[in-house]
Amino acid sequence: MKIHKFVMPEVIFGSGSIQQVGESCSRLGAQNVLIVTDPGVIESGWAELIIKSCREVGLSYSVFSDLTTNPKDYEVEVGVQQYLAAECDAIVGVGGGSAIDVAKAIAIIATNGGKIRDYEGVDKIKLPLPPQVMVATTAGSGSEVSQFSIILDSQYQKKLTIISKSLVPDIAIVDPETLVTKDALLTATTGLDVLTHGIESYVSIAATPLTDVHAENTIFLVAKYLRQSVGSKMQQEAKEKMAMASVQAGLAFSNAILGAVHAMSHAIGGQFLLPHGDVNAILLPYVMEFNYIAAPDKFGRIATLLGGEELPKPIAHPGEAAVHLVRQLASDIGAPQRLSELNLSEKDATKISSHAIEDACMITNPRDITKTDVERLFNQAL
Repeated sequence: MKIHKFVMPEVIFGSGSIQQVGESCSRLGAQNVLIVTDPGVIESGWAELIIKSCREVGLSYSVFSDLTTNPKDYEVEVGVQQYLAAECDAIVGVGGGSAIDVAKAIAIIATNGGKIRDYEGVDKIKLPLPPQVMVATTAGSGSEVSQFSIILDSQYQKKLTIISKSLVPDIAIVDPETLVTKDALLTATTGLDVLTHGIESYVSIAATPLTDVHAENTIFLVAKYLRQSVGSKMQQEAKEKMAMASVQAGLAFSNAILGAVHAMSHAIGGQFLLPHGDVNAILLPYVMEFNYIAAPDKFGRIATLLGGEELPKPIAHPGEAAVHLVRQLASDIGAPQRLSELNLSEKDATKISSHAIEDACMITNPRDITKTDVERLFNQAL
C-alpha cells in the first residue's frame, strides 16, 4: 500500500468570515501583525474590515501594500524591512495570489534570512515561520491553502517556484462576499486558473485518492458555475461555488503539484509580466492534447465532469472531448484564445522553453516532456 501525505490549513469558509481575521490571529498568539495586501483590496474596503477585526481583539498592526501583479523580489525585501521595523510577530495576507505569495515570501526572509531566490525549489526553508493567516479575495490562485509561493526574480526575469510545507498557512479564510468586487474579465481568467489547477493536479503523477476528490469537484464546479459568475456579480450561489472550487483546487495542487501549463505560464509571466490566468487559459487545451496519451482514463473522466455526455458525435477520444469543452468555456466567458493576443511571437519560444523546462511544476507533468516539446506547444498556442 502506498503512503499518501496531505497537508492543509484550518479553513474558515462562508459569507462574513473575513471578520474573523483578528480572532484567528489572536488564537495563534499574535500581538502585532503585518497585513500584506494590494491597492485594489484597500480600495474595495476589505482591508479596512480586517483592520477593524484586529482592533477589536487588541492587536497592533502595520499595513504593507507596495506590491504589484506578478510580485517581485524587491517588493518582498521592502515588506521584510517593514515587518522587522514594526517588530511584527505574525503575517496576514489579503488578496489574490500576488498578495498571499508576497506574504509567504516575507515570512520566509524575515525568519530565515537571505534572498528569496535561495528558496527556489522544494523544501529549502529550514527555520520555522511566523503564524500565517491568509484571506482570499479572488476565486483563483488557491494560495491561501497551498504550500506554494511564486515570486519574480527581477534580475533573471524568471518566476521562482517555492514549495514547502512551511508555507501552508495556519488559517485560511475564504469569504465569497469578496468576489462581488471583481470585474467580469478577472472573474473569467481567475476562474480558468482554478480549472487549470483542477485538471493539472488530477492528471499529475503525484495525484492520490485524497487529491482526486478535490480535483474532480473543482472541475465539476467550474464547468457548472463559472459562466454564471462571469455573467453577473450578483450571482451569489455562483460566487460561493467558485470560491469553493478555488479552495478545493488549492488543496489538490498543493499536494499533487501541477504540470506543464504552470511551468510554461511561470516562464512566460517571468519574461513578460502577463496576467497568470490569461496565459493559463490559452495554454491549457494545448497541454491537455499533449498529455492525453499518458492519462487517457483520467481525461475521459474530465470530459464527463465538464459535461461531455452532451457533446455531438463523433468525438475521436475522451481527451478530444475534454479539450473541446475547455475551449468552449473559455470562448463563452471571453477569455483570450491565442498567445499572439498577448503580443507574444515565435522569437520568444526558445527562452521561454529554457525556463519552463527547469520549473518545479514540470516534474509532475504526466507525460515526459522535452524542451523541443515545450517550444512546439508554445508555437501551437500562438
